[in-house]
Amino acid sequence: MKCIVPERRFLSRLLPISLLVGICQFVAASALAPRPSAGTLVQGPGVAPQLMFACCDHGMSQMQSLLTDATVIANLKSLHAGLGVAVVDFTPERAALVRRLNSEGIPVIAGLGMPPEQGFYFNAENAPQAAARFAAFDSWSRDHGLQWDAVGLDIEPNFAELGSLNGHWWRLFTTLLSRAVDVQRMYRAQRVYSALIANIRSRGYFVQTYQLPYLPVERKAHSSLLDRILGTVDVRGDQEVLMLYTSYAGPVGAAIIWKLGPDAQSIAICCTDGDPAANPAALDWSRFSRDLIVAGHFSHLIGVYNLEGCVRQGFLPRLKAMDWTQSVTIPAVAIRAANHRLLMLTLVLSISSHLLYFVFVLLLVIALIGWRRRTHKIKRSAST
Repeated sequence: MKCIVPERRFLSRLLPISLLVGICQFVAASALAPRPSAGTLVQGPGVAPQLMFACCDHGMSQMQSLLTDATVIANLKSLHAGLGVAVVDFTPERAALVRRLNSEGIPVIAGLGMPPEQGFYFNAENAPQAAARFAAFDSWSRDHGLQWDAVGLDIEPNFAELGSLNGHWWRLFTTLLSRAVDVQRMYRAQRVYSALIANIRSRGYFVQTYQLPYLPVERKAHSSLLDRILGTVDVRGDQEVLMLYTSYAGPVGAAIIWKLGPDAQSIAICCTDGDPAANPAALDWSRFSRDLIVAGHFSHLIGVYNLEGCVRQGFLPRLKAMDWTQSVTIPAVAIRAANHRLLMLTLVLSISSHLLYFVFVLLLVIALIGWRRRTHKIKRSAST
């Protein structure tokens, strides 16, 4: 057995136990995780889940064309599916189309957001304007007699703002750094959105929140680093929908749903819009049905982005005949890639949540080393 030098013994007592455990788990999982050669078999849910198709964020003309199509309406009713309608304005024309859906008995969720010129998504940057946006929506809905099954708050970064910093690396670095250390900004945003959710509930609405996939990892690591950097806000409504989009997961594919699905109340998959032959990110039927089976393994409610892509690719009739008892296999290489990414993210977030502690320990170690060197130097001087 090796002797532990005083500095290491001191550090082992000083470091948070939870972090030491996390690091040990990371090392053990990396070294000892099973490496199946045949992949992971995922059993289908056996019954069709409740499908909610997002739609109508590409302008009124496309919305009118889509929601006045009798075949589309008939397919939605046959599937017992609902729609998440993007509410980007409060016009009489949009209200009339929502009333049509109400009259057809199709469940409708209001995908509430900011005006497109303000980035649409809710985040820490526009938290002060969020309450006014809901008040305008509530007044518009009541004036036009609209019925909503829920109000959905899509909490995502301001991509337009981040995109404007592309190429300006110093500005990007300083912006992200200032946000990373601004803890109070996140606390303020959480208070604002928590109050907003309480207000929405008081007006009689069921509240959904749509969250990015790193949120469960942050919660387990007791960190808010990515929220602070990107402006997303960890708040809960009545139902949380985790956006597990395999279109942007690369080689991980459906493994991201398999790994994060157990932490999700509900799951949304993406994206069907576009031509899979020209755009690899667009899901074809094979990947789309695979994602549905894996998501349905964990969630009875599955959101799909978007209805327009499903109609264009002819998915709705195929969904009516889909076998929900079938199984799909997630390749072993995808599982390993997902494990690696999640473990790395967990480690980074765990360290970041104790960053000040690490800085303190580092300074203390430097001071101890300096003190020992000075002591040895004094002893050598005395002996000579």
